[in-house]
Amino acid sequence: MKTIILKTRKDVVSELIRSLPGGCKFASDLLGMKQKKFENHAYENNKSRPLTAEQLYLLELVTGTTHFAEYVASMYGGMFVPVPKPDTLDNLELYTLGVQADAKRGMVDQIIAQALEDGEIDEAETEAILKADSLHMAARRAEVLAVIQLHAKTPASTAQ
Repeated sequence: MKTIILKTRKDVVSELIRSLPGGCKFASDLLGMKQKKFENHAYENNKSRPLTAEQLYLLELVTGTTHFAEYVASMYGGMFVPVPKPDTLDNLELYTLGVQADAKRGMVDQIIAQALEDGEIDEAETEAILKADSLHMAARRAEVLAVIQLHAKTPASTAQ
C-alpha cells in the first residue's frame, strides 16, 4: 500500500479526480457544470477560481476519500480524524477500528524499516514516514473516540 503525499491543493484536486469513476466528466455532471468549466476550476486555468470546499466535499462523498480534509488539517500542523457515527458503533466496529489502527502502525514501521535499509533517512522518506504516522495517529484517535462514545455513561461529546 503506497502512502500518497499531497502537498498542494492542485495535488488534492488531481488525486480526487483520479479517484472518481468517470473522472472530470462525472465530476462536472455531479456539480452541474459543463466539463470545460469544471476543468478550468479544477486546474485553475484561465484565471478561474478553484473549486469551493463544498464542491470538493461533494466529490469526496462519492469517492469515500478525505484528501481535502487531510490537506487542510496538515496546513495547520494537524491531522484529520473522522468522528464515528453513533448509530453505526458496536463492538465489531470497535474491533475493526482497532485492526485498522494497528495496520496503519504496521505501515509506519514498514516504511521506517525500508528507509533504514541504506542506513539513513532522506527527505522523501521522512515525508512518507510522517504522513503514514499521521494516518496511524488519526486512526488511533478515531478508535479512542469510538470507544468513549459507545461506552460513555452519558452521551459524550467527541468534538475534541
